[in-house]
Amino acid sequence: MNYLPEVVKAKHVRGFIIATRFNNGAEKHVDISQWFKGPVFKALKDPKFFAKFFIEGGTLAWPNGVDIAPESLYAAADIRVDNQRKNRRRARQPVRPTAK
Repeated sequence: MNYLPEVVKAKHVRGFIIATRFNNGAEKHVDISQWFKGPVFKALKDPKFFAKFFIEGGTLAWPNGVDIAPESLYAAADIRVDNQRKNRRRARQPVRPTAK
């Protein structure tokens, strides 16, 4: 990767989803819970603590010292796109009649 992304803006959307904006203008909604593996992330599972995120060094960080590499955030799926794909697939599925 030649481009080194930096988070320049972040906003809590809901649950463990954060809307991020990067220094190249790209924006995405990232589900941070995908990184909740291992004891260091245990505190982030508490919604009140999770909401205390801030931007430091061009990435998301929390008061307990946890951060997520900006490259990982940039490479993560935008859940808005995933949700749009799911909705399109549902819309294409034929409606099945219900038995009476």
